[in-house]
Amino acid sequence: MLYWVQEAFANIRLNRTTTVIAVATTAFTLACFGVFLLLYLNLKEMADSLHEDFQVVVYLSDDVAAQDISKLRQTVKEDPGVESLTYVSKEQALMDFREQFPAESHLLDGLGENPLPASFEVTLAPSLRSPPSVTRWAERLRGLPGVAEVRYSREWVENLTTMIGYLELAGFAVGAVLAAASVTIIASTIRLTLYARREEIQIMRLIGATPAFITIPYVLEGAVLGAIGSLLSLAILKGGLEFMKLQPGAPGQVLGLETGFHFFPVQVSLLMVLVGLVLGCAGSLISVLDMGRARV
Repeated sequence: MLYWVQEAFANIRLNRTTTVIAVATTAFTLACFGVFLLLYLNLKEMADSLHEDFQVVVYLSDDVAAQDISKLRQTVKEDPGVESLTYVSKEQALMDFREQFPAESHLLDGLGENPLPASFEVTLAPSLRSPPSVTRWAERLRGLPGVAEVRYSREWVENLTTMIGYLELAGFAVGAVLAAASVTIIASTIRLTLYARREEIQIMRLIGATPAFITIPYVLEGAVLGAIGSLLSLAILKGGLEFMKLQPGAPGQVLGLETGFHFFPVQVSLLMVLVGLVLGCAGSLISVLDMGRARV
């Protein structure tokens, strides 16, 4: 094993130019995939955060009696899809409006009576927070007596869910293309190394070296190139993300969310390194098998 590791690093030192090109290109391709992965993970986190804070507002009719409000409140509260419910009276709704929109509060002064309806602010259970489930629940609630309207951020939630789905598909497609590119680049690098040392390899065969003994150092070399490339791609992504956070139009601020973009967790970063290592091994194996069939 020590011999194989020494041979792998010796090959890397002897072929500095091709090594640098392979590592740089692998880092660039993995960084491109990492951009999609960062967007996907952060948008999914934002969507989960929105779903946790997701509320449905049930507006009540102005002519509904107090005892009917109590019955309706009990009916909605006992629904298995409801996690919590808060009743907001007409007076409380007016006070909340004045606090949230002090500059526009004078618009209500000339109306005489309070035009704002009473409402229930309903937080749904996690199992009902998907757009189709919310839509079905809202339609069912609209049929209850005393309910004037049911409102929720339907378009925003649906658009965000759709965008995450498209981003996931694009990430898989781009990841497959870039993975193939990384394997091809590393395979070409290992092939150049094999060609440069073809006479040495032939001598090793003549004196009885097994194919595995000859092949393993080149597979390790590919694994090292892939791992270094993935580490470099993580450094590029981290630097780019920190630079983006310094800009005034950061994604979290543009979307009006307090949660900004975060870098990969440790587990995902280690997985990225592992992916680079596996791609490097795959490229090396492809090159070694091709050259083995050609009998270098």
